[in-house]
Amino acid sequence: MKPIYWLASAIVTAAVLSACAAPAAPVESAAAYVSANLDTSYENALSARNQLALGTLNLAGTPEAVSPVQAAALLPLWQAVRATSQSGGGSQTEVNALLTQIEAALTEAQLTAIRAQGLTQTDLQDWATANGVTLGTGGGEPGSGQGLSPEARATRQAEQGRTPNSTGGGASTALVDAVATYLESLGS
Repeated sequence: MKPIYWLASAIVTAAVLSACAAPAAPVESAAAYVSANLDTSYENALSARNQLALGTLNLAGTPEAVSPVQAAALLPLWQAVRATSQSGGGSQTEVNALLTQIEAALTEAQLTAIRAQGLTQTDLQDWATANGVTLGTGGGEPGSGQGLSPEARATRQAEQGRTPNSTGGGASTALVDAVATYLESLGS
């Protein structure tokens, strides 16, 4: 067999074999954080992240309030949650790891007290109103960004103060900021 035919035959065989190979599995992003301690299955329940944040604030002035020692451990974790949310560059896996560490820094009694609060979207709205946080009007039309290029969608999100990975919008961001401020006050 001439070398040219052998080379052509090898190339065709390689092409056929590669076409028959199984497709690469799609890379899936990590799922939203699921807490082993907090229930998010009831109607209008806050996400575990927001339950941890609002619940921590609600513990102030109770026997289960965060101690100054806990505040020193929790503050950098909440600051990291804030940084990953603001930059939009943090992966859900990173956020999940931070929330796991936040839960680990809380006592069983604190987690039980937060779970017992049964925090809902209404509680978050009430907290936002009481703290002067302006919530969106909900005037956006669902699906209105479907025809946009990725660049145009990013511009629209930036104009609205959102990032692709942000969760909960302005109230959620303000809530994380409030927890960080609260924890800082315990360290003083």
